[in-house]
Amino acid sequence: MEESRDPFLQSNVIESANGYSSRFNNDKHGRHNFIGPGFPGLKKRGHTLGNRSWIKIEQNGNSKVVELDKATVMRHCSLPARDLRLLDPLFIYPSTILGREKAVVVSLEQIRCIITADEVFLMNSLDGSVVQYKSELCKRLQKEQYHSDGLPFEFRALELALEFACLTLDTQVKELEMEIHPVLDELAKSISTLNLERVRRFKGHLLALTQRVQKVCDEIEHLMNDDGDMAEMYLTEKKQRNSCNDLYDQVQGNNIIGPAVGLGSKSAPVSPVGSTSDADKLQRAFSNVSSHKHGSLFGSSVTGETENIDQLEMLLEAYFVGIDNTLNKLLSLKEYIDDTEDLINIKLGNVQNKLIKFELLLTAATFLATVFAVVTAVFGMNFEDEVFDEPNRFHWVVSISAVLCGILYICFLLYFKHKKVFPL
Repeated sequence: MEESRDPFLQSNVIESANGYSSRFNNDKHGRHNFIGPGFPGLKKRGHTLGNRSWIKIEQNGNSKVVELDKATVMRHCSLPARDLRLLDPLFIYPSTILGREKAVVVSLEQIRCIITADEVFLMNSLDGSVVQYKSELCKRLQKEQYHSDGLPFEFRALELALEFACLTLDTQVKELEMEIHPVLDELAKSISTLNLERVRRFKGHLLALTQRVQKVCDEIEHLMNDDGDMAEMYLTEKKQRNSCNDLYDQVQGNNIIGPAVGLGSKSAPVSPVGSTSDADKLQRAFSNVSSHKHGSLFGSSVTGETENIDQLEMLLEAYFVGIDNTLNKLLSLKEYIDDTEDLINIKLGNVQNKLIKFELLLTAATFLATVFAVVTAVFGMNFEDEVFDEPNRFHWVVSISAVLCGILYICFLLYFKHKKVFPL
């Protein structure tokens, strides 16, 4: 596998860099000052400003590292600036798959690339997913030179990007499941602030992961539901169709110019047999190209394109089933968290009900104790009465008051039972 700097439009980059650098000069302190028109004294920010490192992967499996600026990529792939903004690593955009005239823009998790009919421009990064994607795609392309599966080049690159995105998300979901299940089980047994904080943190992670998986799932479903977008992604077919159209225009031009040239050359002898043979060949080529052109424009849109769209739709459907399964795992995990929260709320409600019952019993006992205290307070007054003449009368009053309070407390309990406030 070749690892080198690609000469792809490198002369333009070098010329731009040299032209930009020539407008700067060093002062006596070694600083770069702007000497061209504009703002004098403006410091140089570097001639490679705007260039990004890309990994160019060709159809034969060779890969090269190239330095390309935004304008070069836009011109080569016929892409608008907003599409390249989706691939900018400085911004966070949801997963996107866009079909354009000459390229397919793919932004799936860490895989950000531009796929054309002949090559893949992969955003260079030290991320493990990018390195694995590059090595696996090169390996598959080299292997499929001898054993082709019938898929166009752009679909093989897109298929690998979908595969890596689905595997990455599924792996993260499995890791989250392994981490969150023990925490939820422990929380169900013992409700504590630490366990609640851990569950809250995992729930936030689950929500973010669900949004990422949902976006990939929606993007694939959107492509499957739009035949126009899927037809736009057949780059190899469109390239071949354009080549046939160019050949048709060339043959038609030769057919018009040929008789004029024959009429102009009066002195040259012309063989009747040779001219008839050339005319027949030209006529056959014209007929073949003409029929191919009209067939590609009309017939393929009715029959062949439908089959191709079905082929791409089956490819997308396979990964849609996988990412939908991953989404169902996240939804099941969310339901498990909700069930655990419901169980915790039930337990907390049960404890709260017990506290309310205890508070009710305590309030009733306090009320009766207050009644008994009122009796003792009355007898604690400093006044003269016949009751104080015999000490036994005081004991009888206290005993009768205590018995009455006890009977009243039992009446309260029976009333609570009758109203089904709590079972006794």
